[in-house]
Amino acid sequence: MIYKKPLLLVLTLLISITTYSQIQVGDFTFTHGTEIEDNSQKIVRIAGEVNGKVVVLANKKKNYFIKVFKSSDMSLISTNEIDLSSYKDRSIDFEEITLIGNKVYVFGSVYDKKAKISNLFGVEVLENGQLSNEQVKLFSTKVTKKREQGAFYFKDSPTGDRLLIMHAALFDKEEVIQYELKLLDDNLDTAMSHIEKVTFEDRKDLEFTISDYDVSVNDDVFLVINESFRDRKTKTNNEKFEVHAFKSADGYAKEIIDIKFTDKEIINCEMLANKEGKLHLVGFYSSVRKNGKANKELKGIYAAAISVANNEVERLNFNEFDYETKVKLIGERRAKKGKDVKPLYVTHSLIEKNDGGLILLSEYQLIIEGQSSGIGPLAFTPVTFINNEIIVTSLNPDGTVAWSNVIPKKQKASYTTLSLGIFGFSNQGNFTVSAGIMVPLTVMGKGPEYLSAMPIYHNGKLTVIFNDNPKNYGVTDIEDIKWLGNYNKAVPAAMTFNDDGSFVRLDQENIEKFQLVLRPRVYYRKSPSEYIIYSSRKSKDKLGRMTVSQ
Repeated sequence: MIYKKPLLLVLTLLISITTYSQIQVGDFTFTHGTEIEDNSQKIVRIAGEVNGKVVVLANKKKNYFIKVFKSSDMSLISTNEIDLSSYKDRSIDFEEITLIGNKVYVFGSVYDKKAKISNLFGVEVLENGQLSNEQVKLFSTKVTKKREQGAFYFKDSPTGDRLLIMHAALFDKEEVIQYELKLLDDNLDTAMSHIEKVTFEDRKDLEFTISDYDVSVNDDVFLVINESFRDRKTKTNNEKFEVHAFKSADGYAKEIIDIKFTDKEIINCEMLANKEGKLHLVGFYSSVRKNGKANKELKGIYAAAISVANNEVERLNFNEFDYETKVKLIGERRAKKGKDVKPLYVTHSLIEKNDGGLILLSEYQLIIEGQSSGIGPLAFTPVTFINNEIIVTSLNPDGTVAWSNVIPKKQKASYTTLSLGIFGFSNQGNFTVSAGIMVPLTVMGKGPEYLSAMPIYHNGKLTVIFNDNPKNYGVTDIEDIKWLGNYNKAVPAAMTFNDDGSFVRLDQENIEKFQLVLRPRVYYRKSPSEYIIYSSRKSKDKLGRMTVSQ
């Protein structure tokens, strides 16, 4: 008995240290809760926090699970497999999980082959993590055939009490793009609905993109369409860049905002509708040759601002990359020759600054699918995700460039899959729905979620957090950066930007052996200074919080 109390005290201290371990990187504190014992199910999405509980989505092979944790110590309360009831003897495929207001919902889709209809259902997640018995049919969209059944896309409102869902599909023979939009409240009642067929003349070099869609704080809905083709007879590049606007004050009647320009081609678009009634469109553009053919490489960044009240395009700026930025991206020799940047950068985030300007983050992303080995359905396919440097562009309120810089990093993760259709992006012929930086849920849990970065804009300052190779401590020159290949050995790093675009690198001071590794693609932003995070390392998994002290 003499030794039991001190031993119990030691054990209590060890449990406390393990449960509430902290990692400090500059002003950012990472605090982790209780270890998740059943770590065979990897967390791939954090839906949110409500009523003292954190609700997450986890997967294991092809199965998905809802896990509920206690907010205080992140200890596991319950685990329930998502089992959506069948519809007309066909299984409902899980699509998404999200928090609307104070309610968590899961969504599942099924294609009715006989009726040629794409259906989407919503089911509430109860407080115990189980699914409600009531399924709400949200979409019942007529399509032409299974190959053209399209896909569903989800976007949360900035106020968190609405969900915007889009279904988009290509009808090849009809030369039609069909999209359907629905804005739902926290009871899954439809506040807005619109379906439309957009016709096009199919041709060899046509590119048609639904570039982005969004909902504002006023529940206005916007969708950006970009159509581009070269007229060989007139040797001109024809560009249709327009916004379809649906405003709550006008009963959601459709309005078209045409953005006119010449001798440029839009590559992609990020859209942001702010509370001041401005709609911002930002992305990459390409130059066009004299024969009307677009170069397809990135010339620079455009910025458009539209007044929502009267649909007026107040400004449109085309900003070429400056020499210093191009040197970091393509090297001094190519920059001196006036070469453009390769189109391997996807828009990561668009952030509104305190002064009314914007910050665009664009990340190098490459997905390499290797040669399959094996026979028939048992063929294995190696896939490598590469996420390297991030271009950070700060725009003034007038759309001109305040500064530009490049975050140096090199990351990759590889895994082997049994299925070939792994990416889940809608890319059918000449029709694309932009997927931004997202990685499909079917791929999450296999490594790519360790890559990329978390941008935090707090008190007028931008900080970008990512996983890095410990050998890169203090390194800020892009030429000296070493690869992060083994993400199990990664440590957190951060770049904090100054007002002039220069940045300070922040590294963890004291690295613990076998410490947990942050998964930057799996987090929930609770407030500008608090995030719910997920970290793991091999057989150890923990939820936690990241807080900003200043």
